[in-house]
Amino acid sequence: MSGRVGDLSPKQKEALAKFRENVQDVLPTLPNPDDYFLLRWLRARNFDLQKSEAMLRKHVEFRKQKDIDSITSWQPPEVVQQYLSGGMCGYDLDGCPIWYDVIGPLDAKGLLLSATKQDLLKTKMRDCERLLQECARQTEKMGKKVETITLIYDCEGLGLKHLWKPAVEAFGEFLCMFEENYPETLKRLFVVKAPKLFPVAYNLIKPFLSEDTRKKIMVLGANWKEVLLKYISPDQLPVEYGGTMTDPDGNPKCKSKINYGGDIPKKYYVRDQVKQQYEHSVQISRGSSHQVEYEILFPGCVLRWQFMSDGSDIGFGIFLKTKMGERQRAGEMTEVLSSQRYNAHLVPEDGTLTCSNPGIYVLRFDNTYSFIHAKKVSFTVEVLLPDKASEEKMKQLGRPPGPRRFFFPSESQASWPSAGRWSGEAKGEGTGLARTGAA
Repeated sequence: MSGRVGDLSPKQKEALAKFRENVQDVLPTLPNPDDYFLLRWLRARNFDLQKSEAMLRKHVEFRKQKDIDSITSWQPPEVVQQYLSGGMCGYDLDGCPIWYDVIGPLDAKGLLLSATKQDLLKTKMRDCERLLQECARQTEKMGKKVETITLIYDCEGLGLKHLWKPAVEAFGEFLCMFEENYPETLKRLFVVKAPKLFPVAYNLIKPFLSEDTRKKIMVLGANWKEVLLKYISPDQLPVEYGGTMTDPDGNPKCKSKINYGGDIPKKYYVRDQVKQQYEHSVQISRGSSHQVEYEILFPGCVLRWQFMSDGSDIGFGIFLKTKMGERQRAGEMTEVLSSQRYNAHLVPEDGTLTCSNPGIYVLRFDNTYSFIHAKKVSFTVEVLLPDKASEEKMKQLGRPPGPRRFFFPSESQASWPSAGRWSGEAKGEGTGLARTGAA
């Protein structure tokens, strides 16, 4: 049995009655605690009464703390309203509202430098509540229960800038909030125009998603417009996405409903940096350098780094070793990212690099030009791995035969083996680092 209204086993009916009895003290504080609502929490915890009750009571506290009952009337800061991409537009064939997230033009770093993370999360909470309100309106309009939403993730333009660690962490917080407080509201999630980087990006957010959510993700291939039309009527789908819907002025992107974001002007910035915690620090003596080595076992991995220096600038570059098993000078290695000096004492530096070849990559902090001052550098370096299952699916989507769409499997099938090992060594007085294992 599905565990939905009208499709309950005797045990599920008994669990529903007991659940309602157990949480009756908090039901008056909730918008519409009907059987549909209660069954969402039961399904989310596989009809485990104790876990379902704990989840719902935690949600009640969440609503109080975040003032969710009045959040739909709250107005985000101007910069968030103008530049946080996405929007609700149209309904699928079952009358469920459709939400679009447009990833490419999203300036995640600019948003976090222009608004608080709390305001961004609050905006997403407001969006969730507005979607549920739209479900309620659709229920009344159609004379049948509408309680789920369809998501379309437009990944055209997804790039390394979107892998900025603070942005990924903020998105992870939103996903956790969504999973914990809006269970069983996602009907399906379409990923369209996914680039080669998608498996890496997906692997970063996968830990925040429940197995049930992963199963609802469909990555579409080149025929994505045809597939969308199997689930959405043309008049409910913008021309931009293969339908016939336009704005009143004829705009095919329906910009009156979907915000397409864009680069945020620096006039909106309220801070120069996002506070970071670094995993390592090293003292690099004058006239010296410090190298951190990562072994990349297969192409497609992404190196992501963040660093800051104390008191003065520091040089930084990335090289690929030409000889294994021994330290090499910069001139003896293949330069991958040219070495230059960064004012990391003023503004912390961060960046990413897609490794197109396997081998030993050396991240080199350079203080050889300084004959007077030693430099303290704090840094974090990570190897971001592609999700194996999604990468295989991406390869298949690139092949010509027939229409394809793919669902993501469970955790046990969807991760790469360890792909990076690193060790570090400082020349001169620098603190040595050494580690072997998963990066």
